[in-house]
Amino acid sequence: MSLTLRTISREQHLAYIQSLPAASHMQVPAWADVKAEWRSESLGWFDERTGEMVGAGLVLYRQLPKIKRYLAYLPEGPVINWYAPNLDEWLQPMLAHLKQQGAFSVKMGPPVIIRRWEATSIKGGIQNPDVKRLRDIEADFIEPRAFEVADKLRRMGWQQGEDGGAGFGDVQPRYVFQVPLANRSLEEVHKNFNQLWRRNIKKAEKEGVEVVQGGYHDLEEWQRLYEITAIRDHFRPRPLSYFQRMWSALNTEDPNRMRLYFARRGGVNLSAATMLVVGGHVWYSYGASDNIGREFRPSNAMQWRMLRDSYALGATVYDLRGISDSLDETDHLFGLIQFKVGTGGQAAEYLGEWDFPLNKLLHKALDIYMSRR
Repeated sequence: MSLTLRTISREQHLAYIQSLPAASHMQVPAWADVKAEWRSESLGWFDERTGEMVGAGLVLYRQLPKIKRYLAYLPEGPVINWYAPNLDEWLQPMLAHLKQQGAFSVKMGPPVIIRRWEATSIKGGIQNPDVKRLRDIEADFIEPRAFEVADKLRRMGWQQGEDGGAGFGDVQPRYVFQVPLANRSLEEVHKNFNQLWRRNIKKAEKEGVEVVQGGYHDLEEWQRLYEITAIRDHFRPRPLSYFQRMWSALNTEDPNRMRLYFARRGGVNLSAATMLVVGGHVWYSYGASDNIGREFRPSNAMQWRMLRDSYALGATVYDLRGISDSLDETDHLFGLIQFKVGTGGQAAEYLGEWDFPLNKLLHKALDIYMSRR
């Protein structure tokens, strides 16, 4: 297949995404509006024979301080046939185009999964004192084609970021936790939860916890819970304006793209979460909870409701997003994997993010600048 690449309109881009079973929420055109501090462009790959669009990518451009050169970033993209034998014929025109646009370095995140581990295997690993990382456990599923993709990228001169690498990007998690929903009943999904999760869901119900959906006007209440969480978990919260922009941009593109949930008891909101939907892929995106009422298990109740709603939407996967690959109980992120493993889903490892330095000197300067920040 001979390919051509060109800039496309947002309408063409969205139509292409809508024709697919799923794509990353960071590759929909509206994501460019969420990331307002970046310049953006939609790219399309076309089959020269038929003129049909066969791939798309959202590129975010971030300017280097003081000079008119850019980092070009395709988060969890581009959306192309990664297993094509002629992968270089997809990526070379992209690099040439981005260079023309003034990019000195390109960062992308191929949406290609290498390995999966079932919850039971991870639990076994947690109980084994010799196991320190997810990689120490034998994977339940390995995708041999993913290794071929990595080999091709290396041969083309792409470099794998160290744990995502430096760069201006919101570096995306390499390890995620997912609950597969395709060809399963809700009863099976519920049965797969561990005992603690099932008990907590029951407890929340008994204690009168109800889960409701919110709208744009509830984002201030979301922000209140989110900032409480940020203080407790020692991270820098995003401002309210970010979530307002996210809501407006994503739901203007598709009224069902972003949802907001609250778990409350006696009229008091105890926890909240945002959920994103693209085709059959649903993400639990951000979570927040108060310091009070945690004994009523609002987070378990909320996740169960979000899972049920995802199922009703016809989703094939409910994605709990990032986890650390550390299985060390003293690690501060260990609680996160423990919570997610309770859903009985699978940990998945992506190929990670890759960099192509179009200008080695500026790329190196960026690395140094980022490491000092």
